[in-house]
Amino acid sequence: MSGIPLVLVLAGFGLLAGVGITAVGPGGVLATVGLFLVTGLPPAEVAGTAIVTHVATGALGSAAYLRSGQLRQPATRRAALILAITAVVGTPVGVFVSFVVPGRLFGIFLAAFLVIVALLVWVRSLGSGPEDSHPRHPATLLVCVGLGVAVASGMLGVGGPLLTVPLLVVAGTPVLPALAAAQVQAVVVSGVGTLGYLSHGAIDWPLALMVGIPELCGVLIGWRVARSAPPRRLKQIMIAALLAAACTVVIRG
Repeated sequence: MSGIPLVLVLAGFGLLAGVGITAVGPGGVLATVGLFLVTGLPPAEVAGTAIVTHVATGALGSAAYLRSGQLRQPATRRAALILAITAVVGTPVGVFVSFVVPGRLFGIFLAAFLVIVALLVWVRSLGSGPEDSHPRHPATLLVCVGLGVAVASGMLGVGGPLLTVPLLVVAGTPVLPALAAAQVQAVVVSGVGTLGYLSHGAIDWPLALMVGIPELCGVLIGWRVARSAPPRRLKQIMIAALLAAACTVVIRG
């Protein structure tokens, strides 16, 4: 990527991350990937700078799915509430871990995380529940998903949707309600994570703006794409992007 201005590279990662967040779910990790690959920041600052960008994208995504009706469904609101509450507990654990993980190990975790998410998206592409229904999952399942996702998100500086959406869909939730509930979770994960990293001075605000502003634009684009584009094609593109990012992180990280 030599010769390409840093701001353009990070803006590109941010835009793709935003589209992926609302169109498919697993998109926010691309902001972390971009910061890890091109900035040379230590792991905690990569995670802290990335996670702050998801506060606004989560809020915007939540508003979009409230407008389109998914967050008005009782089962979706219940899932979103449980996921948000567990995020308050799990996210600080992930933030703590990021400060004790060395850079190379952080890269390995990030690459493994990308591959796992790609596999989840592939499993999810095999089918989900009908779009006119949303099963009422046991609270225990939602708590486990919420805690696990919050810890991983806090450590890597990613939003909740990239893991939560595939897991909920595999459990039988339709794609759009899963995306809607995950946006609410992302607001809490990123808000709590931002406070944690901010208390340690581990946020690079200029870089956060370079990623975050294009990411916001991508969220709006992704919301429209999710409602009009063929879901299978979107999932195929996301799987390819995640695996390509994992390979790049391993080679360059």
